[in-house]
Amino acid sequence: MPNMRKLTWLVGTLLSVAALDAARTLDFYFIDTEGGQATLIVTPSGQSILVDAGWPGFGGRDAGRIIAAAKAAGVKRIDYMLVTHYHSDHVGGVPQLAEKFPVVTFVDKGPLQELTKGPQGLFQAYEEVIARRKRLVVKAGDSLPVKGVDIQFVCAAGNLITVPLKGAGQPNALCGSEEPKKPDTSENAMSAGFVLTYNNKFRFLDLGDLTWNKEMDLVCPKNNLGKIDVYLTTHHGLDQSNPATLVHAVAPRVAIMNNGAKKGGSPSAWQIVRKSPGLEDLWQLHFSLAGGREFNSPDSFIANLDEKCEGKWIKMSVERNGDFTIVNSRNKFSKTYKAK
Repeated sequence: MPNMRKLTWLVGTLLSVAALDAARTLDFYFIDTEGGQATLIVTPSGQSILVDAGWPGFGGRDAGRIIAAAKAAGVKRIDYMLVTHYHSDHVGGVPQLAEKFPVVTFVDKGPLQELTKGPQGLFQAYEEVIARRKRLVVKAGDSLPVKGVDIQFVCAAGNLITVPLKGAGQPNALCGSEEPKKPDTSENAMSAGFVLTYNNKFRFLDLGDLTWNKEMDLVCPKNNLGKIDVYLTTHHGLDQSNPATLVHAVAPRVAIMNNGAKKGGSPSAWQIVRKSPGLEDLWQLHFSLAGGREFNSPDSFIANLDEKCEGKWIKMSVERNGDFTIVNSRNKFSKTYKAK
């Protein structure tokens, strides 16, 4: 009988844990770093992934904002710190964050590929941090070992997937409709980007700062990515990225732009995203000064209206059935999008 009671207790505990995971949402915090990136993802099982850590300097501003979001999410450590590429607005904040908050494993694309003074200094500082911690180098086609969520890398270190993701691979009629831009050999083009799929009901795309030509190669001649529910605009909504060939092919229902007041949110890129077939809403971390009133979303969808701001974030919570709700932390405006 003691063994039976022990077995009953164990089964009950496992069922309780499973029920708790099912009740939790997949949460995203799009943290304002004034035109950099810091996106905190918290899975239903409680694992955390931070995509980039914003800028260095500013009195530890971006590290502080990340830690505030982590505390709001109930996160006590970062399980995976993904660095998409080695530019200051993405990797620059890593040393300050790592000094103040536990990080278990660092994930990146491998060696620095833009051998100029600025990135070299940033990469050296990053290497000093990861020398004392676990590191995972990923390539296009790899997956991140996260429970209950599928994260597949579609680009890294200048390489792209050539085999379509599950459900993708359809011909893209937009191929050839836009001119390529001058080849980019900077760290931007080397970004590690991914598609996150949850319960086969929800898909999220983050390509870091991948640039125009590489983006088009991902979806031409066939769309290797497939349709997306939520698109984090590439490169902060700059017109060096975000060709219609990609944006309209993945046809997001919602886009989120991690721009700053004076960085990102280019009017031409904003229009491409806004005109994407089937797009319901475009949320922004900042009102773009370059866009004026015409090329910005309504104020309700913008987390920070003024250049000098409190660094409000946008939060997204995804249910197991694919429904998702987005909340503007500035004004508590929220909108729920039912799964299709």
